[in-house]
Amino acid sequence: MRTRRTHLLAVTGVALTALALTACGSGTGTRDEGASTPSSKASSTAAATTEGKGTAVPASGKSAGSGSTSGSSGSAKGASTSSGSGSAGSSGSGSAGSSGSGGSSDPTDPKNRVLCNGSNTKVTARPVSRPLNHMLITVRNTGSKYCDLTYFPVLRFDEMQWVPQADEQTHPQAVTTLAPGESGYAAVLLSAADGSGEGGMTGHKLTVGFQGMTPNSSGGASATPALPAKGVYYDSSLKVTYWQQNQDDIAGW
Repeated sequence: MRTRRTHLLAVTGVALTALALTACGSGTGTRDEGASTPSSKASSTAAATTEGKGTAVPASGKSAGSGSTSGSSGSAKGASTSSGSGSAGSSGSGSAGSSGSGGSSDPTDPKNRVLCNGSNTKVTARPVSRPLNHMLITVRNTGSKYCDLTYFPVLRFDEMQWVPQADEQTHPQAVTTLAPGESGYAAVLLSAADGSGEGGMTGHKLTVGFQGMTPNSSGGASATPALPAKGVYYDSSLKVTYWQQNQDDIAGW
């Protein structure tokens, strides 16, 4: 009897265990899983919290990004500054080189000197009272470069067929060079004061020719300065001086 009761108790224990297992799969078990939901929410909350913390990472990342942007801007700014100073240096040296050449103001440089002639000067012819029977020719440089007045003016009244000669005593020591705006001079003896000249006549038109670098060569365009309305009387005594830098050098000629 003791053995049978023990067997029944064992069977009963197995049945109870089976019922307990069945209960775990029933609504009671579901309630247990439902009871675990707060744990899931806690996990979600923890995850959200973690994500929240993670969200702070992009914030710091943004800060780092700003740093990168600032760095890039700084680099760009630095590059721009470097380029700017380089250009300034280049430009500065270029300008210095250009102004340093100073060729346009150096009269000794052949590139800056041309021949004076009718195209780059203004020429006037004016009879003077003293000395008697004389005329003064003035040439003013109207160009932008220095110009040379070589030898003496080649004069021609009307259709005159001969060329008045120059007084060799008036030969200057150097070529007369005019800076822009400056003037050069030559004097003309029109006729003999004592009446010893021949073939006297009155000229109404005067042509002033310019010589080149060699005697009697062409120096370029001629000029036709105006004469007094009554004309200018001249005879075979007609002669001229060499071009002069200063009017005073021929004032008493």
